[in-house]
Amino acid sequence: QVQLVESGGGLVQAGDSLRLSCAASGRTFGTYNMGWFRQAPGKDREFVASISWNGIVTRYADSVKVRFTISRDNTKNTVYIQMNSLKPEEKAVYYCAATQRPMLSITTQGPDYWGQGTQVNVSS
Repeated sequence: QVQLVESGGGLVQAGDSLRLSCAASGRTFGTYNMGWFRQAPGKDREFVASISWNGIVTRYADSVKVRFTISRDNTKNTVYIQMNSLKPEEKAVYYCAATQRPMLSITTQGPDYWGQGTQVNVSS
């Protein structure tokens, strides 16, 4: 089992950058494929990005490609997402997620674990 705690959310202006972090508990973080999702007010939770257990493979939602970068540091049990050129419509609660199943399953079947989320507000 793993516990996930997100941080780094806040209020930024459109066009600004923000980096979110997700710290994981336990000694098996390096065996988990990780992801970021977000949920805007009144909308369903949506996939943002994922990264394989070894950091080699990454996937992104089309809407964030080029602007967002997911990364991880297994020595620190932490996964990050660097978000550049933020848009007002990207105001949402951002969630960290984890699975030990194959990486693609994080979107096809859903993660096994979720963090509590961190709020990102983007003003126009």
